[in-house]
Amino acid sequence: MRRSFYYLSLTTVILFFIASCGSAPCPECPDATSMEPTPEQLDFLGITNADHLSAASKRALLWPEEARSNEWFLQYKVHDLKGDLAYEEGVVRRDPSAVLKIDGLYYVWYTRSTGPTQGFGGDIATEKVFPWDRCDIWYATSEDGWTWKEEGLAVARGEKGAFDDRSVFTVECLYHDGKYYLTYQTVGGDYVVRVKNQVGLAYSDSPRGPWTKLEEPILSPADNGVWKGETQNRFLVEKKGDFDSHKVHDPCLLAYNGKFYLYYKGEQMGEEITFGGRQIRHGVAIADNPLGPYVKSKYNPISNSGHEICVWHHDGGIASLITTDGFEKNTIQWSPDGINFEIKSAIPGAPHAIGLVRDNNDGKDPISIMSWGLTHQYKNSDYQFIRRFEGERKERHTAKGVKAE
Repeated sequence: MRRSFYYLSLTTVILFFIASCGSAPCPECPDATSMEPTPEQLDFLGITNADHLSAASKRALLWPEEARSNEWFLQYKVHDLKGDLAYEEGVVRRDPSAVLKIDGLYYVWYTRSTGPTQGFGGDIATEKVFPWDRCDIWYATSEDGWTWKEEGLAVARGEKGAFDDRSVFTVECLYHDGKYYLTYQTVGGDYVVRVKNQVGLAYSDSPRGPWTKLEEPILSPADNGVWKGETQNRFLVEKKGDFDSHKVHDPCLLAYNGKFYLYYKGEQMGEEITFGGRQIRHGVAIADNPLGPYVKSKYNPISNSGHEICVWHHDGGIASLITTDGFEKNTIQWSPDGINFEIKSAIPGAPHAIGLVRDNNDGKDPISIMSWGLTHQYKNSDYQFIRRFEGERKERHTAKGVKAE
Protein backbone atom coordinates (compact mmCIF):
# COMPACT_ATOMS: atom_id res chain seq x y z
CA MET A 1 0.00 0.00 0.00
CA ARG A 2 1.26 3.47 -0.79
CA ARG A 3 2.35 5.36 2.29
CA SER A 4 0.92 8.52 0.79
CA PHE A 5 -1.16 10.93 2.79
CA TYR A 6 -3.00 8.85 5.37
CA TYR A 7 -0.69 8.99 8.36
CA LEU A 8 0.94 12.12 7.05
CA SER A 9 -2.21 14.06 6.32
CA LEU A 10 -2.82 17.35 8.02
CA THR A 11 -5.80 16.03 9.96
CA THR A 12 -4.22 12.81 11.13
CA VAL A 13 -0.90 14.34 12.05
CA ILE A 14 -2.67 17.07 14.00
CA LEU A 15 -4.57 14.44 15.96
CA PHE A 16 -1.44 12.42 16.64
CA PHE A 17 0.48 15.33 18.02
CA ILE A 18 -2.43 16.73 19.99
CA ALA A 19 -2.93 13.36 21.65
CA SER A 20 0.72 12.57 22.31
CA CYS A 21 2.53 15.84 22.65
CA GLY A 22 0.30 18.50 24.11
CA SER A 23 1.12 22.12 23.42
CA ALA A 24 4.37 23.39 21.93
CA PRO A 25 7.24 23.21 22.64
CA CYS A 26 7.05 19.45 22.37
CA PRO A 27 9.96 17.31 23.63
CA GLU A 28 8.34 14.06 22.51
CA CYS A 29 7.76 15.28 18.95
CA PRO A 30 10.22 14.19 16.23
CA ASP A 31 13.44 16.14 16.26
CA ALA A 32 13.46 18.55 13.34
CA THR A 33 17.23 18.18 12.94
CA SER A 34 16.78 14.46 12.31
CA MET A 35 14.30 15.24 9.52
CA GLU A 36 16.91 17.17 7.52
CA PRO A 37 14.38 19.49 5.85
CA THR A 38 15.43 20.82 2.49
CA PRO A 39 15.75 24.54 1.77
CA GLU A 40 12.74 24.17 -0.56
CA GLN A 41 10.63 22.70 2.26
CA LEU A 42 11.59 25.46 4.65
CA ASP A 43 10.90 28.15 2.07
CA PHE A 44 7.51 26.65 1.15
CA LEU A 45 6.49 26.51 4.81
CA GLY A 46 7.84 29.96 5.66
CA ILE A 47 10.27 28.60 8.26
CA THR A 48 13.42 30.69 8.59
CA ASN A 49 14.62 29.36 11.93
CA ALA A 50 14.82 25.57 11.83
CA ASP A 51 16.38 25.49 15.30
CA HIS A 52 13.13 26.58 16.94
CA LEU A 53 10.16 24.66 15.59
CA SER A 54 6.66 24.76 16.98
CA ALA A 55 4.57 21.60 17.09
CA ALA A 56 2.73 22.91 14.01
CA SER A 57 5.97 23.31 12.06
CA LYS A 58 7.10 19.82 13.06
CA ARG A 59 3.82 18.43 11.79
CA ALA A 60 4.18 20.34 8.55
CA LEU A 61 7.64 18.92 7.97
CA LEU A 62 6.11 15.45 8.01
CA TRP A 63 3.95 16.24 5.01
CA PRO A 64 5.03 14.43 1.83
CA GLU A 65 5.86 16.36 -1.32
CA GLU A 66 2.41 15.63 -2.77
CA ALA A 67 0.86 17.72 0.02
CA ARG A 68 1.74 20.72 -2.15
CA SER A 69 -0.38 19.39 -5.02
CA ASN A 70 -3.93 20.49 -5.73
CA GLU A 71 -4.69 17.37 -7.79
CA TRP A 72 -7.45 16.29 -5.40
CA PHE A 73 -8.56 19.74 -4.26
CA LEU A 74 -11.78 21.28 -5.59
CA GLN A 75 -14.57 23.69 -4.81
CA TYR A 76 -18.32 23.55 -5.46
CA LYS A 77 -21.28 25.60 -6.59
CA VAL A 78 -24.90 24.45 -6.21
CA HIS A 79 -27.83 25.38 -8.47
CA ASP A 80 -31.59 24.87 -8.57
CA LEU A 81 -33.00 22.34 -11.02
CA LYS A 82 -35.89 22.88 -13.40
CA GLY A 83 -38.93 20.77 -14.13
CA ASP A 84 -40.30 18.17 -11.74
CA LEU A 85 -37.26 18.13 -9.45
CA ALA A 86 -37.55 21.81 -8.60
CA TYR A 87 -38.66 22.43 -5.02
CA GLU A 88 -42.29 21.49 -4.41
CA GLU A 89 -44.01 22.38 -1.15
CA GLY A 90 -45.32 19.31 0.63
CA VAL A 91 -43.02 16.84 -1.15
CA VAL A 92 -39.73 15.36 0.06
CA ARG A 93 -37.22 14.48 -2.65
CA ARG A 94 -33.75 13.63 -1.36
CA ASP A 95 -30.73 11.31 -1.51
CA PRO A 96 -30.21 11.15 -5.28
CA SER A 97 -28.48 8.06 -6.63
CA ALA A 98 -25.64 8.01 -9.10
CA VAL A 99 -26.73 9.52 -12.41
CA LEU A 100 -26.59 7.10 -15.35
CA LYS A 101 -26.74 8.13 -19.01
CA ILE A 102 -28.76 5.59 -21.01
CA ASP A 103 -29.75 6.02 -24.64
CA GLY A 104 -29.26 9.78 -24.52
CA LEU A 105 -31.17 10.31 -21.27
CA TYR A 106 -29.87 10.88 -17.75
CA TYR A 107 -31.57 8.74 -15.08
CA VAL A 108 -31.63 9.30 -11.32
CA TRP A 109 -33.39 7.44 -8.51
CA TYR A 110 -34.23 9.09 -5.19
CA THR A 111 -36.16 9.00 -1.92
CA ARG A 112 -39.69 10.42 -2.10
CA SER A 113 -42.39 11.05 0.50
CA THR A 114 -45.10 13.60 1.19
CA GLY A 115 -46.24 15.59 4.19
CA PRO A 116 -44.53 17.02 7.27
CA THR A 117 -42.53 15.21 9.92
CA GLN A 118 -43.90 14.75 13.45
CA GLY A 119 -40.83 13.11 14.99
CA PHE A 120 -40.91 10.61 17.82
CA GLY A 121 -43.36 12.77 19.74
CA GLY A 122 -46.19 12.02 17.35
CA ASP A 123 -48.21 8.88 16.67
CA ILE A 124 -45.48 6.56 15.39
CA ALA A 125 -48.06 4.10 14.07
CA THR A 126 -49.61 6.63 11.66
CA GLU A 127 -47.28 9.64 11.28
CA LYS A 128 -43.77 10.32 9.98
CA VAL A 129 -40.77 10.19 12.30
CA PHE A 130 -38.25 11.56 9.79
CA PRO A 131 -38.49 13.02 6.28
CA TRP A 132 -37.15 9.66 5.05
CA ASP A 133 -39.88 7.76 6.89
CA ARG A 134 -42.80 6.28 4.91
CA CYS A 135 -40.85 6.71 1.67
CA ASP A 136 -40.73 4.96 -1.67
CA ILE A 137 -38.08 5.09 -4.38
CA TRP A 138 -38.94 7.11 -7.50
CA TYR A 139 -36.97 8.01 -10.60
CA ALA A 140 -36.65 10.89 -13.08
CA THR A 141 -35.04 11.51 -16.46
CA SER A 142 -33.40 14.48 -18.15
CA GLU A 143 -31.88 15.32 -21.53
CA ASP A 144 -29.50 17.96 -20.21
CA GLY A 145 -29.08 17.36 -16.46
CA TRP A 146 -30.98 20.57 -15.65
CA THR A 147 -34.64 19.99 -16.52
CA TRP A 148 -36.01 16.75 -15.10
CA LYS A 149 -39.17 14.76 -15.69
CA GLU A 150 -40.45 12.67 -12.78
CA GLU A 151 -41.25 9.27 -14.28
CA GLY A 152 -42.87 7.64 -11.24
CA LEU A 153 -42.43 4.84 -8.76
CA ALA A 154 -39.49 2.45 -9.05
CA VAL A 155 -39.50 0.46 -5.77
CA ALA A 156 -42.29 0.61 -3.20
CA ARG A 157 -42.37 -0.33 0.45
CA GLY A 158 -43.05 -3.99 1.15
CA GLU A 159 -46.29 -5.55 2.26
CA LYS A 160 -47.14 -5.54 5.95
CA GLY A 161 -44.83 -7.81 7.86
CA ALA A 162 -41.95 -7.54 5.38
CA PHE A 163 -38.54 -6.25 6.46
CA ASP A 164 -39.13 -3.12 4.34
CA ASP A 165 -42.80 -2.40 5.06
CA ARG A 166 -42.19 0.95 6.78
CA SER A 167 -39.81 2.75 4.40
CA VAL A 168 -37.39 2.26 1.50
CA PHE A 169 -34.95 5.12 0.95
CA THR A 170 -31.40 6.36 0.24
CA VAL A 171 -30.99 4.48 -3.02
CA GLU A 172 -28.00 3.85 -5.27
CA CYS A 173 -27.87 2.30 -8.75
CA LEU A 174 -25.27 0.08 -10.41
CA TYR A 175 -25.38 -1.00 -14.05
CA HIS A 176 -23.47 -4.22 -14.66
CA ASP A 177 -23.51 -6.82 -17.41
CA GLY A 178 -26.86 -5.81 -18.87
CA LYS A 179 -28.74 -5.41 -15.58
CA TYR A 180 -29.53 -2.59 -13.18
CA TYR A 181 -29.21 -3.00 -9.41
CA LEU A 182 -30.78 -0.71 -6.83
CA THR A 183 -29.51 -0.89 -3.25
CA TYR A 184 -31.35 1.02 -0.54
CA GLN A 185 -32.06 1.34 3.17
CA THR A 186 -35.10 -0.28 4.73
CA VAL A 187 -37.12 -0.04 7.91
CA GLY A 188 -39.72 -2.60 8.93
CA GLY A 189 -42.38 -2.30 11.63
CA ASP A 190 -42.79 0.76 13.85
CA TYR A 191 -40.06 3.38 13.47
CA VAL A 192 -39.01 3.48 17.11
CA VAL A 193 -35.75 4.99 18.36
CA ARG A 194 -33.98 1.65 18.62
CA VAL A 195 -35.22 0.22 15.32
CA LYS A 196 -32.49 -1.48 13.28
CA ASN A 197 -32.17 -0.43 9.63
CA GLN A 198 -31.15 -2.93 6.93
CA VAL A 199 -30.22 -2.86 3.25
CA GLY A 200 -32.39 -4.23 0.45
CA LEU A 201 -31.80 -4.84 -3.25
CA ALA A 202 -33.91 -4.84 -6.42
CA TYR A 203 -32.83 -5.60 -9.98
CA SER A 204 -34.15 -5.10 -13.51
CA ASP A 205 -33.25 -5.49 -17.18
CA SER A 206 -34.34 -1.89 -17.78
CA PRO A 207 -33.81 1.40 -15.93
CA ARG A 208 -37.60 1.84 -16.13
CA GLY A 209 -38.29 -1.48 -14.45
CA PRO A 210 -40.16 -3.53 -13.53
CA TRP A 211 -37.96 -4.17 -10.51
CA THR A 212 -37.65 -7.54 -8.77
CA LYS A 213 -37.07 -7.14 -5.04
CA LEU A 214 -35.13 -9.68 -3.04
CA GLU A 215 -37.30 -11.08 -0.27
CA GLU A 216 -34.60 -10.74 2.38
CA PRO A 217 -32.12 -7.96 3.19
CA ILE A 218 -28.62 -8.26 1.78
CA LEU A 219 -27.03 -6.51 4.79
CA SER A 220 -27.98 -6.16 8.45
CA PRO A 221 -26.42 -4.51 11.52
CA ALA A 222 -24.02 -6.49 13.67
CA ASP A 223 -25.85 -8.42 16.37
CA ASN A 224 -23.38 -7.98 19.21
CA GLY A 225 -24.54 -4.89 21.09
CA VAL A 226 -26.76 -4.92 24.18
CA TRP A 227 -29.31 -2.20 24.99
CA LYS A 228 -29.66 -1.06 28.59
CA GLY A 229 -33.23 -1.21 29.82
CA GLU A 230 -36.39 -0.88 27.73
CA THR A 231 -36.47 2.91 27.33
CA GLN A 232 -36.30 4.01 23.71
CA ASN A 233 -32.93 5.70 24.10
CA ARG A 234 -30.22 4.69 21.64
CA PHE A 235 -27.45 6.06 23.86
CA LEU A 236 -28.17 3.73 26.79
CA VAL A 237 -26.24 0.52 26.29
CA GLU A 238 -24.60 -2.20 28.31
CA LYS A 239 -22.39 -3.09 25.34
CA LYS A 240 -21.91 -1.08 22.16
CA GLY A 241 -20.91 -3.85 19.79
CA ASP A 242 -19.43 -3.25 16.35
CA PHE A 243 -19.34 0.13 14.61
CA ASP A 244 -22.53 -0.91 12.76
CA SER A 245 -24.40 -2.58 15.63
CA HIS A 246 -27.43 -0.28 15.32
CA LYS A 247 -27.89 0.64 11.65
CA VAL A 248 -26.48 0.07 8.19
CA HIS A 249 -27.16 3.07 5.96
CA ASP A 250 -26.42 4.70 2.60
CA PRO A 251 -25.45 1.60 0.57
CA CYS A 252 -23.48 1.99 -2.65
CA LEU A 253 -22.61 -1.02 -4.80
CA LEU A 254 -19.54 -1.06 -7.08
CA ALA A 255 -18.16 -3.77 -9.34
CA TYR A 256 -14.50 -4.01 -8.41
CA ASN A 257 -11.71 -6.54 -9.01
CA GLY A 258 -14.13 -9.20 -10.26
CA LYS A 259 -16.31 -8.90 -7.15
CA PHE A 260 -19.02 -6.61 -5.82
CA TYR A 261 -18.18 -4.15 -3.06
CA LEU A 262 -21.13 -2.85 -1.05
CA TYR A 263 -20.01 0.29 0.78
CA TYR A 264 -22.19 1.50 3.64
CA LYS A 265 -22.40 3.78 6.67
CA GLY A 266 -22.54 2.14 10.08
CA GLU A 267 -24.18 3.55 13.20
CA GLN A 268 -23.25 2.09 16.56
CA MET A 269 -25.48 1.44 19.54
CA GLY A 270 -24.62 4.06 22.16
CA GLU A 271 -23.03 6.31 19.54
CA GLU A 272 -20.75 8.98 21.01
CA ILE A 273 -20.11 12.62 20.20
CA THR A 274 -16.37 13.28 19.82
CA PHE A 275 -14.42 16.42 19.05
CA GLY A 276 -15.12 15.66 15.39
CA GLY A 277 -18.87 15.35 15.90
CA ARG A 278 -20.89 12.17 15.59
CA GLN A 279 -19.02 8.88 15.76
CA ILE A 280 -19.84 7.64 12.25
CA ARG A 281 -17.75 5.24 10.16
CA HIS A 282 -17.98 3.35 6.89
CA GLY A 283 -17.71 -0.34 6.13
CA VAL A 284 -17.74 -2.63 3.11
CA ALA A 285 -19.28 -6.03 2.42
CA ILE A 286 -18.10 -8.14 -0.52
CA ALA A 287 -19.83 -10.71 -2.73
CA ASP A 288 -19.04 -12.79 -5.80
CA ASN A 289 -22.50 -12.09 -7.23
CA PRO A 290 -24.40 -8.77 -7.17
CA LEU A 291 -27.33 -10.56 -5.52
CA GLY A 292 -25.09 -11.77 -2.70
CA PRO A 293 -24.44 -13.21 -0.26
CA TYR A 294 -22.46 -10.27 1.10
CA VAL A 295 -19.75 -10.82 3.72
CA LYS A 296 -18.53 -7.86 5.76
CA SER A 297 -14.82 -7.21 5.51
CA LYS A 298 -12.84 -8.29 8.56
CA TYR A 299 -11.06 -4.95 8.28
CA ASN A 300 -14.21 -2.92 8.97
CA PRO A 301 -14.56 -0.09 9.75
CA ILE A 302 -12.64 1.30 6.77
CA SER A 303 -13.07 4.98 7.66
CA ASN A 304 -12.85 7.06 10.82
CA SER A 305 -15.50 9.53 9.68
CA GLY A 306 -18.19 10.18 7.12
CA HIS A 307 -21.88 10.16 6.42
CA GLU A 308 -23.49 9.47 3.04
CA ILE A 309 -21.41 7.16 0.86
CA CYS A 310 -19.78 8.73 -2.21
CA VAL A 311 -17.27 6.39 -3.89
CA TRP A 312 -15.82 6.02 -7.38
CA HIS A 313 -13.15 4.15 -9.34
CA HIS A 314 -9.74 5.76 -9.79
CA ASP A 315 -6.25 4.53 -10.66
CA GLY A 316 -7.05 0.88 -10.00
CA GLY A 317 -8.49 1.69 -6.58
CA ILE A 318 -11.49 3.39 -4.98
CA ALA A 319 -11.83 7.07 -4.05
CA SER A 320 -14.22 8.28 -1.37
CA LEU A 321 -15.60 11.67 -0.36
CA ILE A 322 -15.97 11.79 3.43
CA THR A 323 -18.37 14.45 4.75
CA THR A 324 -20.31 15.71 7.76
CA ASP A 325 -19.20 13.59 10.74
CA GLY A 326 -15.96 12.63 12.49
CA PHE A 327 -12.50 14.15 12.76
CA GLU A 328 -11.59 13.28 9.15
CA LYS A 329 -14.76 14.82 7.71
CA ASN A 330 -14.55 16.98 4.59
CA THR A 331 -11.73 14.99 3.04
CA ILE A 332 -11.30 12.99 -0.14
CA GLN A 333 -9.61 9.66 0.47
CA TRP A 334 -8.25 6.98 -1.85
CA SER A 335 -7.57 3.28 -1.45
CA PRO A 336 -5.44 1.05 -3.69
CA ASP A 337 -7.49 -2.01 -2.67
CA GLY A 338 -10.95 -0.65 -1.80
CA ILE A 339 -10.32 -1.11 1.94
CA ASN A 340 -7.25 0.80 3.14
CA PHE A 341 -7.92 4.51 2.56
CA GLU A 342 -5.47 7.42 2.63
CA ILE A 343 -6.40 11.10 2.93
CA LYS A 344 -5.68 12.97 -0.29
CA SER A 345 -7.20 16.42 0.31
CA ALA A 346 -9.43 18.50 2.54
CA ILE A 347 -12.56 19.79 0.78
CA PRO A 348 -14.45 22.87 1.99
CA GLY A 349 -18.23 22.92 1.70
CA ALA A 350 -18.80 19.63 -0.10
CA PRO A 351 -22.48 19.01 -0.92
CA HIS A 352 -24.30 16.27 0.96
CA ALA A 353 -25.72 13.02 -0.43
CA ILE A 354 -23.91 13.39 -3.74
CA GLY A 355 -25.18 11.56 -6.80
CA LEU A 356 -22.18 11.18 -9.11
CA VAL A 357 -22.47 11.13 -12.90
CA ARG A 358 -20.55 7.92 -13.53
CA ASP A 359 -19.95 8.80 -17.21
CA ASN A 360 -17.92 11.85 -16.13
CA ASN A 361 -15.09 9.68 -14.80
CA ASP A 362 -12.29 10.00 -17.37
CA GLY A 363 -10.05 7.50 -15.58
CA LYS A 364 -7.13 9.96 -15.39
CA ASP A 365 -8.16 13.01 -13.38
CA PRO A 366 -9.19 11.86 -9.87
CA ILE A 367 -11.91 14.51 -9.61
CA SER A 368 -13.22 14.56 -13.18
CA ILE A 369 -16.28 12.71 -11.89
CA MET A 370 -17.02 15.75 -9.71
CA SER A 371 -17.57 18.12 -12.67
CA TRP A 372 -21.31 17.96 -12.00
CA GLY A 373 -23.89 15.80 -10.28
CA LEU A 374 -26.86 15.96 -7.96
CA THR A 375 -27.21 16.67 -4.25
CA HIS A 376 -30.00 17.42 -1.81
CA GLN A 377 -30.65 20.43 0.36
CA TYR A 378 -32.89 21.11 3.32
CA LYS A 379 -35.53 23.74 2.61
CA ASN A 380 -36.61 23.22 6.22
CA SER A 381 -36.84 20.33 8.68
CA ASP A 382 -39.88 18.91 6.87
CA TYR A 383 -38.94 19.19 3.22
CA GLN A 384 -35.82 18.63 1.15
CA PHE A 385 -35.26 18.92 -2.57
CA ILE A 386 -32.72 17.85 -5.16
CA ARG A 387 -30.28 20.35 -6.68
CA ARG A 388 -27.35 20.27 -9.09
CA PHE A 389 -23.75 20.78 -7.97
CA GLU A 390 -20.77 21.70 -10.11
CA GLY A 391 -17.20 21.17 -9.01
CA GLU A 392 -13.85 22.35 -10.30
CA ARG A 393 -10.26 22.18 -9.23
CA LYS A 394 -9.13 25.28 -7.39
CA GLU A 395 -6.04 26.56 -9.18
CA ARG A 396 -5.35 30.04 -7.80
CA HIS A 397 -6.54 32.56 -5.25
CA THR A 398 -6.33 36.11 -6.50
CA ALA A 399 -7.82 39.41 -5.35
CA LYS A 400 -10.54 41.15 -7.33
CA GLY A 401 -9.09 43.06 -10.25
CA VAL A 402 -5.88 41.03 -10.36
CA LYS A 403 -5.25 39.18 -13.59
CA ALA A 404 -4.27 35.59 -12.89
CA GLU A 405 -1.39 34.28 -14.98
